[in-house]
Amino acid sequence: MNGDNECSGRLEVFYNGSWGTICDDDWNINSARVVCRQLSCGDAVSAKNSAFFGEGTGDILMDDVKCTGDESFLVQCSHRDLGTHDCLHKEDAGVICTGTPLLHFI
Repeated sequence: MNGDNECSGRLEVFYNGSWGTICDDDWNINSARVVCRQLSCGDAVSAKNSAFFGEGTGDILMDDVKCTGDESFLVQCSHRDLGTHDCLHKEDAGVICTGTPLLHFI
């Protein structure tokens, strides 16, 4: 993540040897809760859309992410196949969490 601290910023996932972003289609507070919990960053304050923390580069790896908020890991949420999307980086998702992280990536 690349926000003001390690518990806020643009979301990126590491897959197949490289980092990629998450599209904001269907991105909401339930998905942000899963990310914050997965990163040991407390609760979600906000789910950010429209590249709020700036546009990423490279692949867009996740799109149409729909979480109930009860999942332990973001990959358990409903989403298109990894790497399949209809997005541009101006739609990169972000998150703001309440805490200080124990982990540094998802």
